[in-house]
Amino acid sequence: MRALAFGTYDRAYPRNAQVFSALRRAGVDVVECNRAVWGRHNWSPGARDVVRLARAELDLARRTPQDADVVLVGYPGHADMLSASRVARGRPIVFNPLVSLTDTMVVDRERFASRGLAARAIGMVDRYAFRRADLVVADTAAHASFFAETFGLAPERVGVAFVGAEDRLFTPSPRNVTTFNALFVGKLIPLHGLDTIVAAAELAREVPFTIVGDGQLSALLGQAPENVTLIPWVEYEALPELYRTCGCALGVFGTSPKAARVIPNKAFQALACAAPLVTADTPAARELLTDGADALLVPPGDPAALARAIRRLASDRPLAERIGAAGRQTYEVRASEGVLGQTWKALLERAVAS
Repeated sequence: MRALAFGTYDRAYPRNAQVFSALRRAGVDVVECNRAVWGRHNWSPGARDVVRLARAELDLARRTPQDADVVLVGYPGHADMLSASRVARGRPIVFNPLVSLTDTMVVDRERFASRGLAARAIGMVDRYAFRRADLVVADTAAHASFFAETFGLAPERVGVAFVGAEDRLFTPSPRNVTTFNALFVGKLIPLHGLDTIVAAAELAREVPFTIVGDGQLSALLGQAPENVTLIPWVEYEALPELYRTCGCALGVFGTSPKAARVIPNKAFQALACAAPLVTADTPAARELLTDGADALLVPPGDPAALARAIRRLASDRPLAERIGAAGRQTYEVRASEGVLGQTWKALLERAVAS
């Protein structure tokens, strides 16, 4: 089988890189037709980005259709569907959206007023992208249900494949924890619950916290206690070493509906590196994890519960090691590239057959 990866997707974004790697590992020939638009893994469109996107779409629409069984539109590819339809020429289009634009930019991040012109335009792009796809692949069953209900998609037009992590980078050994620290890596957006993490650090001042990232809510870090170390940016290739040397890794703790539907990259990366994971107890998390077995799950938006979970791991290293090892086992069985490659291959075959 040959899949044409098409559009303005960010080639370096973990969801895209992992999907392509997993498919190739499963024996699928993935060829790319990409026009780079988005930079540094940060899709936050402004006026210049809109102009760049329009030029990219014109260029993509003029591309000569390539021989492939299926067209795969990656993230963020919501605006690519019109040009993808031309290139597909009747072949199925599989959409890997990761998120709804409206849910992310208007509801979660509140970048645009919900009744404003920009929000309406984003909603139109959203609806066209999801409804034009022959198959939409969500990252969790909770997200798949949301997409189906929001955009009126029949059950057979929605599939699920976990996000996973890149096996070439995120491996469990050697883990070398000298000083226990709680590690958070992220863009500091509302979904992640940065306020909960900072408040937990205040409650557990005896535990070092490391926060890696920058973004919308970075001002909250001005209130962080002295046990928090701030690192604005780390190269992607250096992330595995951070997970291998941390005492535990933190997932997401936001209280929004979207936070309940996702399992982020950081969670899979921690599991792959056998780092004990602490994250919010949500419907999405329960699709993969069991509290007290392969992760510690705490109520969303609850700093006290988060502080207790971190202290529990810090004071009981054998427990931390058991949870980290079990998390790695869960990753291998449910979310490794070998497993997800077969999942994605089956989804593409399903799209072609239908």
